[in-house]
Amino acid sequence: MLTITKSIISLFLIMLVGIYASKKEIITPKINRDLINILLKIILPIMIISSFAFSYNDTIKSNVVKTFYYSFITYVIIIIISYILTMPIERDKRTILHFANVFTNTGYIGFPILDVVYGSEAVIYGSVFNMFFVIFLWTYGIMVFKGKMERKELKREVVKTLLNPAVIAVYFGVTIMTFDIQLPDVIISSIDSIGNMTAPLSMVIVGAMISNVNIKNYLKDWTIYYGIIIKIILIPAILYIISVPLNDNSMVINSIIILASMPSAAMVPIFAENFNVLKEYATIIMVVTTFLSIFSLPVLLNIII
Repeated sequence: MLTITKSIISLFLIMLVGIYASKKEIITPKINRDLINILLKIILPIMIISSFAFSYNDTIKSNVVKTFYYSFITYVIIIIISYILTMPIERDKRTILHFANVFTNTGYIGFPILDVVYGSEAVIYGSVFNMFFVIFLWTYGIMVFKGKMERKELKREVVKTLLNPAVIAVYFGVTIMTFDIQLPDVIISSIDSIGNMTAPLSMVIVGAMISNVNIKNYLKDWTIYYGIIIKIILIPAILYIISVPLNDNSMVINSIIILASMPSAAMVPIFAENFNVLKEYATIIMVVTTFLSIFSLPVLLNIII
């Protein structure tokens, strides 16, 4: 577990680079938005493809199929749990907290953690889970902020989701796996190098985002503490309890629980800014849950592994 803690602390140290760069105006808000686009549309998809680029056996292929339906079920369970537990919160804050509970930091922190714990095979299962992250993000996530969508608008968002670079990367990855395509070493080396940029670049971006947030203004807001308890304690605990009767301590189940227990995604403040809903509040939730994951994730991993 010391390795995991060191990994998370390392990510926070990289975050300091983003804070410094933002304070010195090396990274401006516009540059940070451009970095986010590079991360989401290029680097993260390449990391997903690289995770599929090795030899498969029938067990891994079977586990990928299992990951598909386990991931979908997990998202439905989280949505239901979060919807119920956030009922005491007023409207806008509830929107932020519910969104933050459902959408976790799978790619930025989750994938590096899976890679440390289980290796590249777990990242494959994580990529499938992340595909559902993207699908739910651009459908249900938008509905959380906008309210009920018209059928035509929902159809448009679904099409957009299916063409999302991260989802397209999964298509490529599944094709590589299904037909056992062996990529040339030079290509594998190149995509591995680019994919390895995911964690450091994401933490620089997050650091730049939080550099101007005044946490002191929110110390007396009870909803912050309640939301954090839901996110890093209650939801992981409930998911683990639900998994116990399955008597399945496999890499697939554990990978899904780990990803679902990650801190809130950077998309929380990004969506909050886009829809003009409590951006600072959303940033605080993301930052605090990410910081506390230094302590919560090693405990979780010690329990499930």
